[in-house]
Amino acid sequence: MSKVVVVGGGAAGMMAAVAAGRNGNEVLLIEKNEKLGKKLFITGKGRCNLTNDSDEQGLLANVVRNPKFLYSAFYGFNSAEVMDMVENAGCPLKTERGARVFPVSDRSSDVIKAFERLLDEAHVEVCLNTSVREIIVREGKAVGVRVLKKNANHTASKTMPIGGDFVIVCTGGFTYPLTGSTGDGYRFAQMTGHTVVKPRPSLVPFITKEKWPGNLAGLSLKNVSLIVKNGNKEISNGFGEMLFTHHGISGPLVLTASCYTDFEKMNDVHAFIDLKPALSEEQLDKRVLRDFSENENKNIINALSALLPQSLIPVVVSESGIDKDKKVHDITKAERAELIRNLKGLHLTVTGSAGPEEAIITSGGVSVKEIDPATMESKIVKGLFFAGEVLDVDALTGGFNLQIAWSTGYAAGSSTGE
Repeated sequence: MSKVVVVGGGAAGMMAAVAAGRNGNEVLLIEKNEKLGKKLFITGKGRCNLTNDSDEQGLLANVVRNPKFLYSAFYGFNSAEVMDMVENAGCPLKTERGARVFPVSDRSSDVIKAFERLLDEAHVEVCLNTSVREIIVREGKAVGVRVLKKNANHTASKTMPIGGDFVIVCTGGFTYPLTGSTGDGYRFAQMTGHTVVKPRPSLVPFITKEKWPGNLAGLSLKNVSLIVKNGNKEISNGFGEMLFTHHGISGPLVLTASCYTDFEKMNDVHAFIDLKPALSEEQLDKRVLRDFSENENKNIINALSALLPQSLIPVVVSESGIDKDKKVHDITKAERAELIRNLKGLHLTVTGSAGPEEAIITSGGVSVKEIDPATMESKIVKGLFFAGEVLDVDALTGGFNLQIAWSTGYAAGSSTGE
């Protein structure tokens, strides 16, 4: 019987431990927090969008970085198999808009409880409040880890080695650091001779140069289009929902755009919001003229309530260069054309993104060129595996990033043993 040490008790770590246990190994799962699945607990606003009910090609189509690397992992353990596993462990699931899968209870804690049952059934030993300090490597092979173990009241701790035939690193990225994702895995990778592609926050809100979004903080826009450009090059073009924040913009459209926006390489980023994507400029002009004819003696600021949310009207009018107190019957054709232009492309200068504490995932990580895509084993150190967000793979929102964790964790755990 081989001994497998799994570092990190998040989604990938729990799955790797279950798979390794089912493979007949003696498995030790080490987690530095006081409980398992701390980041999983807050995903999907506490509801846990644990996967996407898509086939393998659908999963791959939503991976932003290195989708080819995930081909074997997705085909080896797909979303249907994850759903079966979780439901068989006592957590009924439901599928919502966009094929997003949630627990019927809408409680992420039920997903974690299901995995705790699976770990118990696989005879996995769980060691909490214990930090791994290094991966022990001898003669090119991983032979265990060195840990710092806290005592029950956290007043003292001691370092000690723990031997193992295989080590699986599932430490996550560096986003939501309060959940324990502090980039430990990158350090382990570099210490063992691996390349780490510089991590950056992804699925993250944008910060804008303009301050007016702060006045609209909390306002959500539905059925709008968002185009993001770097200079003249289009980065992202999507239709759906977005919202204004105290420092800029967020929501599904923005989070998706952030996956393709690297502010270290891009310095001329602009966002354009089409507030009426269903109408052409000509159609919108006719609509505005109709509204104007019904409100010709009102101030412009009071004549657009059928077209826009009330709080957004002053912004659009101001950005169009029109005096808010100007009467509708005094609006010139040129001013109306500028109003139409802003309704079809309200402009914001994007200066950066929010930090790791607001990002849903990390882009970047352990270079997949140094990892076997079928097993997740390192090509540099035998017996050392990497799975989940610590790898240089990431995807769009909708349960795809958790599916990466499940599939890569399963591949790693299943590849251990004699």
